[in-house]
Amino acid sequence: MSLWTLVPVKPLRRGKSRLSSVLSEDERTYLNYSMLANTLHTLAEVHEIAQVLVISRDPAALSLAREFNFRTLQEDDEGSDLNLALKRATVVAQFYGATGLLVLPADLPLLKPVTVQDILKKAKRSPMMVIAPDRHEDGTNALLVSPVGLIEYHYGPGSFLAHLEQAEKHRIPVEVVHLPALELDLDLPEDLEILQEMDQTISYSLLKT
Repeated sequence: MSLWTLVPVKPLRRGKSRLSSVLSEDERTYLNYSMLANTLHTLAEVHEIAQVLVISRDPAALSLAREFNFRTLQEDDEGSDLNLALKRATVVAQFYGATGLLVLPADLPLLKPVTVQDILKKAKRSPMMVIAPDRHEDGTNALLVSPVGLIEYHYGPGSFLAHLEQAEKHRIPVEVVHLPALELDLDLPEDLEILQEMDQTISYSLLKT
């Protein structure tokens, strides 16, 4: 399987607005940059991945991706949503011969190579969908599909169940993965508190400017 990973990235200065009560704009920008850098470092160490494609409107995010020799896709529409951006990225990956896709957000502070490899081990056949929800079992924090274009993307509130419904509709085998490193994303102040309880070193390094 020629596996590509898609990493959608919001503009670094605009992301994580729900943390504004505890972090300044500069702190949120640095946090977003740090988590993106960790994601790219992690993916660079997973040799099973054939290529990484970063999708963003933010020149800084795209520039960082190119430092890793990853491919980039510039979003050109301020009003485009995540699902449309991923659909465009999927077409690009398919054009270059991808046979499987792993969609990973850039805001998983605990992500490590072994975490990604644990996901890949679950993709034992094709067609197949491997999915990891957030800790609320509402959002989708990792989504692996083989072959490419197997389902429509339904990111947004309730995406976990929406993706499962897609799989059921098309009779696609599904593997649900529950891993702490995939369940914790940073959206709310309480998420920062949980991260600090789990790993104070990571929490400090992400916020150190």
